[in-house]
Amino acid sequence: MLDVGLELNVLFDDPFWIGVFYLTNGDKCYVERVVFGQEPSDGEIYVYFLNNYHKLNFVAEFKAKHKDKPKNPKRLQRMIRKQSMNLQTGTKSMQALKRQYEQNKAKNKIIRREQRTAEKEHLFVLKQQKRKAKHRGHRPFCYNFPGNVK
Repeated sequence: MLDVGLELNVLFDDPFWIGVFYLTNGDKCYVERVVFGQEPSDGEIYVYFLNNYHKLNFVAEFKAKHKDKPKNPKRLQRMIRKQSMNLQTGTKSMQALKRQYEQNKAKNKIIRREQRTAEKEHLFVLKQQKRKAKHRGHRPFCYNFPGNVK
């Protein structure tokens, strides 16, 4: 039976992030090194893989040690989950809460800015009304003045 596998390890090699692709074909292993530059996200790696897989030159060949896959599927699931969790911080629910918090924070910032400008505009209008009333020489009762109570 033909055993083919592909594995990618992303490493920080100062000052760049690099990816090392391992292609195992039976008992042979081929390696390709790719420089990403800045830290790539999962989506960027996936898009890179889809667009550039056919361009990868797996040249370094060496005899691969045959890895026995764990026979227990639950253990295999745990190992995969553990590898994927290393790339992310927190659980999926915590990441969703953090995204929601950031979105609410941005919305509230916009709302506060609008309220601040509306309040400044309101105070400016009150000041203008007060100035006009003083200019007339007498001060009629105006509902918009803060000191006047009905």
